[in-house]
Amino acid sequence: MEEQRIAPRHRVLKAGTVEFGGDALPCTVRNLSATGAALEINSPLWFPDRFVLAIASEGLRKPCHIVWRKEKRIGIAFDEAPR
Repeated sequence: MEEQRIAPRHRVLKAGTVEFGGDALPCTVRNLSATGAALEINSPLWFPDRFVLAIASEGLRKPCHIVWRKEKRIGIAFDEAPR
């Protein structure tokens, strides 16, 4: 399978938070790049296709959207900041 990512992702194991509509769900960040990430979500709750990913240990808060879903994992792409 040919790699289609714009930026290489690096394997990580970091605590993150999916934030939307005043709610926050914990997640585990499994890999991370400048353009996106793969997250593991252990909550059975629904959440929207667009949200903010926060990773406190990185000082990161980025709006993003879901690119793919597979069981408890999702792939996200970070939204570009408006210019």
